[in-house]
Amino acid sequence: MSDTPSLSFTYATHDVRVVFGAGVLATLPAELERRGMRRVVLITTPGRPADREAVAALLGERLAGQCAGAMPHVPHEVVREAHPVVVRARPDALLALGGGSAIGLCKALALETGLPLAAIPTTYSGSEMTSVWGISDGQAKRTGRDPRVAPRLVIYDPELTYGLPPEVSAASGMNAIAHCVEAAYAHDAGPVSSLFASDGLRRLAESLPVIMASPRDPDARADALAGAHLAGRALDLTSMGLHHKLAHVLGGSFGLPHAGTHAALLPWVTAYNAPAAGAAMARIAAALRADDAVEGLLALARTLKTPTLADLGFTADMIPRAAALAAASSYPNPRPVDEPGVRSILACALAGRRL
Repeated sequence: MSDTPSLSFTYATHDVRVVFGAGVLATLPAELERRGMRRVVLITTPGRPADREAVAALLGERLAGQCAGAMPHVPHEVVREAHPVVVRARPDALLALGGGSAIGLCKALALETGLPLAAIPTTYSGSEMTSVWGISDGQAKRTGRDPRVAPRLVIYDPELTYGLPPEVSAASGMNAIAHCVEAAYAHDAGPVSSLFASDGLRRLAESLPVIMASPRDPDARADALAGAHLAGRALDLTSMGLHHKLAHVLGGSFGLPHAGTHAALLPWVTAYNAPAAGAAMARIAAALRADDAVEGLLALARTLKTPTLADLGFTADMIPRAAALAAASSYPNPRPVDEPGVRSILACALAGRRL
């Protein structure tokens, strides 16, 4: 037996300060000052005006401007419209308030302007912890990684999630769970990313059913948000595979909602990859407290009543084009990806039957 230890891994983190806890939104001015962010443009979606007004009031003279036009999948035209708003305001930072749509637009603007950004997540997207960006043009969604788009400050206040409807919480939570699942079997997974993925998955799987029954349960909301944070960390440390590629195809090319699509696809993509990722499936099952990873995900989806592909408007005649798009480029995945394999995933997900 060799005396050389077999364990070897490498990972990199971003320069980010994370502040987590009920009521920590009130610390926003001090935290921005700590980061040298003295003039910010606030980026949001059109919804939740009360939260937007509360944050604007907290910012006071730090508020250089606002853009409330963020939309799912970060359409290119929205980025184009928001860019001059930012330029005219002459800020020294960007601040996203919301879920993946607001944070995604903020990232796209940071990519163009070089401005640092901060984020106040109100869903479970996990995007606030990553350097991953995405922009859609109506035909496809382009994604990439760039350290310039990784937020430098993240404020997690679980109280901001109390008003998130149960069905939105469930879909958003399954989106975060998808980060954990793909991080578990990623080719570049290591002990640190696996720790984040397993604990994030466990927290989300335990808290989301409670939220469905009691949306304002403070412990469940805090645990779900912490799980989403860990899921974002796991996503940032690993390479995503077929599940995320397919979700981006269905969102960017077919207009399906981002979080709901993740929820609708996850058990079936996991079933496709399971034969090639036995050790990861065991860890996923353990985090779900299930005997089998796929059955555990299916049971959780039933409990959360997350949408199916049919619910989202996906139809059988869309399968050939979606499969061709998903198989057109190469990316790391435990099991080789080809058009017949993707067609089988989509057909089974649409029919609700096991692969």
